[in-house]
Amino acid sequence: MRPRFWELPLDQLDPQEWEALCDGCGKCCLNKLEFEDTDELAFTRVACRLLDGETCRCTRYPIRHFYVPECVSLTPEKIADISYWLPATCAYRLRHEGRALYDWHYLISGDREAVHRAGVSMRGRIVSEAEVSEDDWEDYIIEDQS
Repeated sequence: MRPRFWELPLDQLDPQEWEALCDGCGKCCLNKLEFEDTDELAFTRVACRLLDGETCRCTRYPIRHFYVPECVSLTPEKIADISYWLPATCAYRLRHEGRALYDWHYLISGDREAVHRAGVSMRGRIVSEAEVSEDDWEDYIIEDQS
């Protein structure tokens, strides 16, 4: 990968660089609720059944669409339309908005555990959607998704 590739515009990243931009927080795998009357988006701590709550990584990433057909594939072409759906700390959202990565991001810190130590990830804070009825997701809304 190119040095400091994360500072390039997103549409200039190759597939390997694009994938490497992920900070591993696990927040994109949280189920969200959209309230039609207010257009508000609420994050819940109810996670996709494929999310590993310890690593904050998808357990079946390469074949996730086989298990979860509705899983959104984030691409440079889609980022403008769905950046609001990403957490405020997300590297893809930050770069889309022209902002720098946080110091805890592993590409800056050199440490993949920094996202967890900074308290930014969902490590130890999720419940699997396999355990919670969709009717009860409102009970799991997270106030601060940044």
